[in-house]
Amino acid sequence: MGYELTSCKKSEDSTSHGTIAIASDESLQPMVEQITQAYQHTYPETHFNVLYQPEQIAISMVLRDSVRLAFITRELTSDEQKNLKSQGIRYNPQHIATDGVALLTNRSNTDSLITIQELSSVFNGETKTWEELKGGNQKGSITLVFDNANSSNLNYVMTKFGLTNIQGINIFSAGSNKAVIEYVRQNPRALGFIGVNWLSDGDAPLTAELSQGLRVMGVASKADATLDEYYQPFQEGLGLKRYPLSRKVYVISREMHSGLGSGLLNYIMRDVGSLIIEKCGLWPAKPFNREVILKKEI
Repeated sequence: MGYELTSCKKSEDSTSHGTIAIASDESLQPMVEQITQAYQHTYPETHFNVLYQPEQIAISMVLRDSVRLAFITRELTSDEQKNLKSQGIRYNPQHIATDGVALLTNRSNTDSLITIQELSSVFNGETKTWEELKGGNQKGSITLVFDNANSSNLNYVMTKFGLTNIQGINIFSAGSNKAVIEYVRQNPRALGFIGVNWLSDGDAPLTAELSQGLRVMGVASKADATLDEYYQPFQEGLGLKRYPLSRKVYVISREMHSGLGSGLLNYIMRDVGSLIIEKCGLWPAKPFNREVILKKEI
């Protein structure tokens, strides 16, 4: 692919110095950027060459020893695990956070609620227009917008609804999560699917900019859901497992020594890493415990 990458077999790095290449599914880019930048600020002699790719490509790069570790939203398949084992690499996926797939509509589309059953009907080709949805007020065919054909967002939805192919479904590939947002902003009949942390970091100027002109849909697990049973993909819904389109975020690593990859992973699982993940709008696997001491006045 034309990259000068660091092999896991080299040990010229440690937890506090060196340069390694890592990969991440592009839907997780805001979170990964903040984590790696914070680590490099703490340890100035470290550097991460981060390659943001569709999830399947990121996994392939780990298997080929092109990158040291990868941030992904699924565990490896049995064949992928066998591939690592055949290279003498121990498979030990680390769950670091709970993420979600957010559903976006154009601001002019006031239909902001959808059920899992309705989504299933859309992806199975039974429902093709906005008018067919229970609360539909937008007219015309539904255009499903994803970042990439090999991305975690589309792979997740296909697994969720038991799809083996997407032929016959009106799907548009925008190229990136940011491009999905732009497409939905310009097209009232679009239904976009992106990683939650592209919209959930309230402190990031880009987040505020991207959120303009959009609606984030509420999703319900039950077909006959009441209004308070629809949940948006934000921290409370993710952490309490109420949002139906939530998923786990994993780090898979092929590092077999105490190097920079191990240092980054330990950093993520400590308090500082948990706070960064929380700031990004996701739910950390090990939430930071805040202790409050109450003193009774005598």
